[in-house]
Amino acid sequence: MATTTNKDYYAALGVKKTATQEEIRKAFRKAARKYHPDLNPGNKKAEEKFKEISEANDILSDEKKRKIYDQVGFYSDQIDPATAEAYARQQREGSRPPVDFGGFDFNGFSGGAPGAGESGGGFGSFKDIFSGIFSGAQHPQPRGPQPGTDLEYQATVDFWTAIRGGQARIQINRQEVCPACHGQAHTGGSKTCSECHGTGQVTQMGGRMKFNITCPSCNGTGKTSNDCANCHGEGTVTRSETVEFRIKPGTRDGQRIRLQGKGNAGIDGGPPGDLFLIVRTGTNPVFTRQGDDILLTVPVTVAEASLGAKVEVPTIDGRAQLKIPPGTQSGQKLRMRERGVESAQQPGQRGDEIITVTVVVPHLNDERSREIMRELGKLNPNDPRKELFDKL
Repeated sequence: MATTTNKDYYAALGVKKTATQEEIRKAFRKAARKYHPDLNPGNKKAEEKFKEISEANDILSDEKKRKIYDQVGFYSDQIDPATAEAYARQQREGSRPPVDFGGFDFNGFSGGAPGAGESGGGFGSFKDIFSGIFSGAQHPQPRGPQPGTDLEYQATVDFWTAIRGGQARIQINRQEVCPACHGQAHTGGSKTCSECHGTGQVTQMGGRMKFNITCPSCNGTGKTSNDCANCHGEGTVTRSETVEFRIKPGTRDGQRIRLQGKGNAGIDGGPPGDLFLIVRTGTNPVFTRQGDDILLTVPVTVAEASLGAKVEVPTIDGRAQLKIPPGTQSGQKLRMRERGVESAQQPGQRGDEIITVTVVVPHLNDERSREIMRELGKLNPNDPRKELFDKL
């Protein structure tokens, strides 16, 4: 890979320069789940960000590339470690870089910019010139086994499956190893390199100077492998797949499920990524779920609320008896312990069913009922609004 622009790969992944390989791997996976094009269709910014973190991961996850990057501030596959180390040492010592590259003698240049006042005659530092030489090299070389990226999807399951558990399915798009080339990206044989036309070298411009460098596309051989027609040289193809997964009893809305190895296929024999499912639970016309508790509104008559009663109410396990205490007010909450959802986090424990009581006032359609109600008012003359005015 010929990456030459001065980029802060550590900042791109959000890690320190002292980060371990494991920290870099975790940071890349986390960022890839956020910016992967499959999860951000049509989002150009996310696509560019994904390319940036992929490039950063490619450099920092390879010890050799990372060492060169740390020494010279950028990476190119045309720089060998010895040259990078020599250049870094010369930069520290303040000496001029006596590097002969492509027949050009750098001895006439220091780290500054001679002739800056002349139009078109100024040159930047050695690193700027070196970086500019490779800016056109965009064809990555084989990188060895690379792990596949993770995928993240939202999976909607119905209300009762989330409570009782069961099997669910989801349709996803994932990258699989190409069945035609078995992930090799080519079908054998070779052809003349279209970049250098078989010469093994290409010309790059550095300001007004021309440099002959090893062709980055064929690595100087003048030949390139025949790309697989099925995957167009990628080694992977995108396929739509139905994935089955298990829902534990008591699974909550927003809970995360990991399916190992169900992400995108790896490159060059690398392991596949993982599939992360964010569970979205459906609703119910009677019950409302809050964590492991079940919320329910139950209407009662004036007589039941005044005198107290036992009424039949629905639960997620069927019908049950609820005791209404005498003098129950509308809006009062009653709790039925362990009538809620079995906890997915703490097996053996259940939530409660919390019932909100609403007192239904009857319509009095006959004189006898109205007379009884008037008599009831006389026997209970308390003003329910007195406390309200007392607070003023």
